[in-house]
Amino acid sequence: MSNSLGRVLLAYSGGLDTSCILAWLIEQGYEVYAFMADVGQEEDFPAAEKKALKVGAKKFFLEDLKREFVTELIYPAVQANCIYENVYLLGTSLARPVIARGMIEVADREGCNFVAHGCTGKGNDQVRFELAFYGLKPDIKVIAPWRLPEFYNRFPGRQALLEYAAKSNIPVVQTAAKPWSTDENLFHISYEAGILEDPNTTPPADMWKLTTAPEQAPETPENISIEFAAGLPTKVTIPGTGKVHTDPVEIFLALNALGRAHGIGRIDIVENRFIGVKSRGCYESPGATILRVAHVDLEGLTLDRNVRALRDQFVTVELSRMLYNGHFFTPEREFIVSAIPASQRTVNGLVRLKLYKGNVIVEGRESSEGLYDERQSSMDEMGGFEPTDTSGFIQIESIRIKKWAQANIRRGQAGVTAKDVYGTRI
Repeated sequence: MSNSLGRVLLAYSGGLDTSCILAWLIEQGYEVYAFMADVGQEEDFPAAEKKALKVGAKKFFLEDLKREFVTELIYPAVQANCIYENVYLLGTSLARPVIARGMIEVADREGCNFVAHGCTGKGNDQVRFELAFYGLKPDIKVIAPWRLPEFYNRFPGRQALLEYAAKSNIPVVQTAAKPWSTDENLFHISYEAGILEDPNTTPPADMWKLTTAPEQAPETPENISIEFAAGLPTKVTIPGTGKVHTDPVEIFLALNALGRAHGIGRIDIVENRFIGVKSRGCYESPGATILRVAHVDLEGLTLDRNVRALRDQFVTVELSRMLYNGHFFTPEREFIVSAIPASQRTVNGLVRLKLYKGNVIVEGRESSEGLYDERQSSMDEMGGFEPTDTSGFIQIESIRIKKWAQANIRRGQAGVTAKDVYGTRI
């Protein structure tokens, strides 16, 4: 290493960008180690290792992070019903903290001076990775080629990378015919760039990798049940096959398989990136979509109204934003997640679902929690509820509304209209 600029641990995916970056870093004079995280993506890891070493990496490291990805990131996000801009289930965001932590552990162990990544200068992942690196190892040095003029001027786009890869004998999956970029893990797969940058271009049918097209999904629905304890899935039962899953990773894998078969979890959105640029992204999140529907439904039966409102307003929104923006290794994330266990204490029970042609349909739920009283809710009996009590409740609630109405009447008598007060006519 004495003749090199230093030892770099590169977050390596085996794709076009990071393969070219690996070769470019070596050209610059760095000793490069390649790092891959197994977070459940469908990847030929031996082939990726062979490719990295062929391109010039001195060493290759593969870390199996699936279990901690599920238990430390996915499941808390499920408990909090995390979602970004009411659509995106944060599949890419969720994997970044465990990948970054795995990288820093290897960098420390191997004496690497730098860590590097292939994230673009316009995207979210550069922020997520680098803030995580600094949150874990404040003195780490980061190389971000897509923010270096000597790199992005040489490679202004993917076509230039494809040409460089061809000249350097670097095998790549992306082609000029299918230039979109993908990111895959146990939770989901994302697609962006290329023809997808036109928000009015319909994704080609052969782009979708994980899920069956809903119109081609089975004509026969699939019935399943999911049991939860403290908001966490503990058991998935599939009556049609007789299979039962209880291990956290196996539960997620089983739900993924079911969702994929029934065309569940496709979305196509234009979202607001953290840096302020709008971006078009397509996502497939089959198992996550099923799990979220079941969890949200069970909370309706078991979670206190005010607790749910506070959780939805603060924990769900803020944790989703923190995950999306890369603020995982921060004091505010520690603070906000501390509220999750308390909010989920009563979320125990079972939800029955029907999976059919892209839809997750709730067919029933049950719980031993005491927040739902069938007799009290019934329209056919009093069940301990006194209707006369509601009269006083309505009278108290109406005090401020009556005062507001009286004030409006006085304004009207004085010739002041609602348009004068509010800028519009009510």
